[in-house]
Amino acid sequence: MTNPDPANLADLAVIAETAAQLGRALLHTSHLTHIRHKTDRDTVTNVDLSIERELRAYLAHTTPDIGFYSEEHDGTTPLDITGPIWTLDPIDGTANYTHGLPLCAVSLALIHHGQPTVAVIDAPFLDLRYTATHGHGAYANGHRIHVSTTTNLADAIVAIGDYAVGPGATEKNTRRLKLTATLAQHVERIRMFGTAALDLAWLAEGRIDAAIMLSNKPWDTAAGTLIAKEAGAHITDAHNNPHTPHSKETISTTPGITQPLHELIHASTQ
Repeated sequence: MTNPDPANLADLAVIAETAAQLGRALLHTSHLTHIRHKTDRDTVTNVDLSIERELRAYLAHTTPDIGFYSEEHDGTTPLDITGPIWTLDPIDGTANYTHGLPLCAVSLALIHHGQPTVAVIDAPFLDLRYTATHGHGAYANGHRIHVSTTTNLADAIVAIGDYAVGPGATEKNTRRLKLTATLAQHVERIRMFGTAALDLAWLAEGRIDAAIMLSNKPWDTAAGTLIAKEAGAHITDAHNNPHTPHSKETISTTPGITQPLHELIHASTQ
């Protein structure tokens, strides 16, 4: 039985990586046979469900005292972080996956005392694995990573989250489109990769300089926010408050552009 005490973080990190490896193997070997619409333009596949079942069973066996929360099984109920809990997105970037785009990942994190403490993001089709444990840095394929040193918005690549779908999408996208237009006038380039996990991992690795998501689902962001923080990123909500699993937005930046980027976000989302 493994508990999420600091002394056991290394053991829990190994368990998390083993779980992610199971997900990676299923993504490589499974056949996409069924796509179901959950809501307007939001889908789940047989592979999402297979990965969730496999990882849920493995983590229940190896860490029976730790809870489990996943997009496909628990996504309509609030996340309870009063005790330690694993949070999983079996395929972050399902829309990419179903269209044969390699930008998708298994995203797994352990939340303890209200914050992510162990994280793994595995992108099988890119042969990339990002890991972090609280206080011990962030890694890509075993090599230490850090955010970029960019200090000028005109030199910054900024990733933005997907536009909204489903109920209320038109109203939500008014805010997102206004932000996109504002950013386009100030940053070097805007990118939309379609996966929050890789947005945050690539910020951590210095491939991009900021990742802006005007929404926050813990299965999407828990692993990525820990990896980005451990790589030196500054992470808040849209009002510059400390980020938590219950934040409404996720604003992640390399420190050199935090202030001017927040000023743009504030000006464009009022």
